[in-house]
Amino acid sequence: MIKILLVDDHPSVGEGTKLLLEQDPDMRVTSLSLPIEALEKVQNEEFDILLFDLNMPGISGLELTKRVMGVRPDSRVLIYTGYDISPHFNVLIDSGVSGFVSKTASREQLLTAIRCAMRDEAIVPVHLLRQLRRSDIRVTPREDKTMETVSINEREQEILQEVAGGSSNKDIAAKLLMSQRTVEYSLTRVFEKLGVRSRSEAIAEARRIGLLSENSIL
Repeated sequence: MIKILLVDDHPSVGEGTKLLLEQDPDMRVTSLSLPIEALEKVQNEEFDILLFDLNMPGISGLELTKRVMGVRPDSRVLIYTGYDISPHFNVLIDSGVSGFVSKTASREQLLTAIRCAMRDEAIVPVHLLRQLRRSDIRVTPREDKTMETVSINEREQEILQEVAGGSSNKDIAAKLLMSQRTVEYSLTRVFEKLGVRSRSEAIAEARRIGLLSENSIL
């Protein structure tokens, strides 16, 4: 079951989108019209996808995203709007959104965007994708990494140790009293810090630089 929180200041749009999505038996939607209610909701309940309108009075979709990320930094936020997002594209990306969906999108396009976000795949309109530039990329050779330069915090170290012991994300979450989503987010951060793409590579690299002992079980 995919739990979705939809926030749109037009109740008719929210309810219409809710009915559209819940035609899929895997979708369960909570629809709210006030962003402040959404902030309270995410503090007390976990959702897989947050679907925010961009232009709302008081707290915009951008500001709502920033505040939610401050509470739950691993949230998956999709901006759902009928307006051109080009002027806000960079700040939206910086705020942590996972993608964009037009309100003119078909049901299948909306479902595709949600399922892609669930796989941590970004949905970006083609005309915006073509504007992307990555001129500031600097690749640090893995051999240059040391225990001192890889800033792994205590909780990430615990998760890495559990991974080395063969524990699944579900088992790690239960043992460390965390949500499975938080474990997944933390592992992604560990992979980025170590410059790896898989659990086995993470363990091997962590051993190489001394974050894990050689006798840690793989």
